[in-house]
Amino acid sequence: MAHDLDRREERWTQRLPGAFAMVAVTLALLWSLEIVDTAMNGRLDGYGIRPRSLSGLEGIPFAPFLHAGFGHLLSNSLVFAVLGVIAYASVTLARFVGVIVITGLSSGLGAWLFGQPHTIVIGASGVIFGLLGFLLFRGLAERSPGAITISIMMLLVYGGTISGILPGVPYISWQSHLFGFIGGAGAAFLLRPSPQRHRYRWN
Repeated sequence: MAHDLDRREERWTQRLPGAFAMVAVTLALLWSLEIVDTAMNGRLDGYGIRPRSLSGLEGIPFAPFLHAGFGHLLSNSLVFAVLGVIAYASVTLARFVGVIVITGLSSGLGAWLFGQPHTIVIGASGVIFGLLGFLLFRGLAERSPGAITISIMMLLVYGGTISGILPGVPYISWQSHLFGFIGGAGAAFLLRPSPQRHRYRWN
């Protein structure tokens, strides 16, 4: 007689309410900060990443929460809402948090190491590219039908967006995009679930 001792994960539909709540709370925080920043004449933006400045390292945890105006925030909000819901509903909470932490650090360090001196890097786009990299490579890492389906969907819908990891657009930190994307792809392999183990009892 065989007994599966592993707990069955929640279905993605059961995680959807939590995904929508997470996105709503995150966006409420980002928009509230931008309203405060506007009232302070952009003073909060000074807490962003300053490339190759020792004090600029302090901006890595703050940069994703800061934006250069409401237009910048709106464009990031729309993509984050979609990718955030899909990523949150696709994996466990621990893995989702792990992806956010890894991509936040990788995009921030990439911007700090390779960004233009005497600039300030802000915005959630590094983490957004990290989520895209995670969802694209999760199918390859896990090789499950669901993960592969999502990866193909991401490639079809957001494949053209990947060009954002390349230099060429002024005032855009392609470095944070590139290293966020790399961090997300790495997280797909680093945080993939271990194969289920089964214990067998013979009568």
